[in-house]
Amino acid sequence: MTRRDRVALGLLVSAQFLVMLDTSIVNVALSSIQSELGFGPAAVTWVVNAYVLAFAGLLLLSGRAADLFGRRRIFVVGASLFTVGTLIAAAAVNKELLIIGRVVQGVGAAGLSPAAMSLLLGTFPAAQRARAMGAWGAASTLGGATGVVSGGVLAGTVGWRAVFLVTVPVSLAAIALARRVLVEDASGARRTVDWAGAVAVTGAVITLVHGAVDAVDHAWTSPRVVGVFVVSMVLMAAFVVIERRATDPLLPLELFRSRLLRRGTAVALLGGATRGSTFVLVALYFQQVLAMSPEQAGFAMVPTSLTGFAVSLAVLPRVLGAIGPVRSMVLGLVVLAAGHLWLANAPTGSAYVVAVLPGLLLVATGVALSFTTTTMVLASAVPATHTGLASGLAGASMQVGGALGTAAFIVIGISSGRPDEGALDAAGFSAAFTAAAVVALLTAALGATLARPRS
Repeated sequence: MTRRDRVALGLLVSAQFLVMLDTSIVNVALSSIQSELGFGPAAVTWVVNAYVLAFAGLLLLSGRAADLFGRRRIFVVGASLFTVGTLIAAAAVNKELLIIGRVVQGVGAAGLSPAAMSLLLGTFPAAQRARAMGAWGAASTLGGATGVVSGGVLAGTVGWRAVFLVTVPVSLAAIALARRVLVEDASGARRTVDWAGAVAVTGAVITLVHGAVDAVDHAWTSPRVVGVFVVSMVLMAAFVVIERRATDPLLPLELFRSRLLRRGTAVALLGGATRGSTFVLVALYFQQVLAMSPEQAGFAMVPTSLTGFAVSLAVLPRVLGAIGPVRSMVLGLVVLAAGHLWLANAPTGSAYVVAVLPGLLLVATGVALSFTTTTMVLASAVPATHTGLASGLAGASMQVGGALGTAAFIVIGISSGRPDEGALDAAGFSAAFTAAAVVALLTAALGATLARPRS
């Protein structure tokens, strides 16, 4: 690996670290933001939701745009938008400006992530790809977990605006270095964007995630939640019709003739449900059952971050080299299920080291082994000219799965225990973790079929 390749790898994984960091760094600062800007209890959740919805909704469009207009170009545009959104959020003097900044951040992140992944897959040949993907996984794991800890520290010592400003040097460096170390891919003939399909699928994803978020606070059968889900299904049906008629579709439906892509997308969705919900459930478990403060809960997640980082860098490349991405993904999902089952059956009253830490280490290992390999599986199912689209499809599937899984498992926990004012009790968390383990095992079984040769 040349020096330029090493710098390029560092740049690409730093961008992914930035994207994952910003999904969690704001959470602990919400209380400070609420008190200073006057958010209501429900409205303050939009500081998080605005970013998540924009990010999830635009992943497919931005991934396809990277294939059409050049991956380096979309990477730079995404980094620039992310920086602008960050500065708007940090300088916000009212609720509306902060939400606008978070939306712009989400749009930028949606451009950064699939473009960075497709650049990584295109830059590094098969012999070097395992190591590169290990670094990508380490950045993803470390970014999400670091956000929980650093958000609390920065909000408590410097103020909530520092939560946003801390990411600016990284995004500016990404913009400055991209043209020097990233090779622009040949974009070929210019084609028009399927805007009708883009609007339909973006609306479908946003409404689906919005419905899942609302389902945490409202019954799944409430008119509000059902109505949002119906709108999402109508938009998705419209998207399929549009793609069948489009001369240059956003998502060529003939790609789904591939058994690997069809089942791989289902694995990404279901696997995202188990992975995306894990750290939300654990953070709530720390505070609602173990009575930890937000700061204590953040520090209690440090072993998870360190384990995920170590497994991604040292273990994942070896596992990939030995058994390939499909079997690595399946192994990760099984280990993830084991971690959920440990947490579901943790003895009440036991110390953190005995009751929680082993489960967290298993969960971190499972996430590290299954997260990046899922994207690799989807990317291998499409032509090289569609790797940006595959990265966007994987990201969108995992984001939607995470939102649906979090809502579903919390609802299961509430219905199985005796919640006090919406907080889950020990029995409720046990049911939620058990449900997550069952989904992880079913997803592993589905993923295992991808490793079998077709008869």
